Amino acid sequence: MLVMNSAQSATDEPRPGQWLEAKDFANVVRLTPLVSIDIAVRSPEGRVLVGRRKYEPARDTFFLVGGRITKNESRAAAFKRLTRGELGFERRLEEARFLGVYDHFYPANRFEQAGFGTHYVVLGYELVLAVMPTALPFEQHGEYVWMTEAELLAHPAVHENTKAYFR
Repeated sequence: MLVMNSAQSATDEPRPGQWLEAKDFANVVRLTPLVSIDIAVRSPEGRVLVGRRKYEPARDTFFLVGGRITKNESRAAAFKRLTRGELGFERRLEEARFLGVYDHFYPANRFEQAGFGTHYVVLGYELVLAVMPTALPFEQHGEYVWMTEAELLAHPAVHENTKAYFR
């Protein structure tokens, strides 16, 4: 992922897929909602992939794969980037089924700073895989589990925002 560097002017717009510097991003999280994509990845048998989050918000809970859409990045480009980064291979947005728009509110933020939470406006998608991933990345999630919808809905460590996609 690209990160803004000191050679860029403070007035330069970020390039698609480029992360903001931490202090700038903290202000964005404090002041605005974030737009993101959650992907309900299904195995050929219908099980759903969830990963235990390493970071706030929602640390230590099982969640769908996905992430933020960056400034100047299309939904299609973000979907490709997110599937590559979270599944280890790219998929196109057109391969997924749109589930709807969801609001996710968290009392915590990625920076673990007191005084503000995180608000995501989430575009939910479902992606059915013909071939299972052979190696999932562990940058964002400490472990992965494939669950049936019933298991997911009953599991106490699956976050309520993930359960909402299956109710």
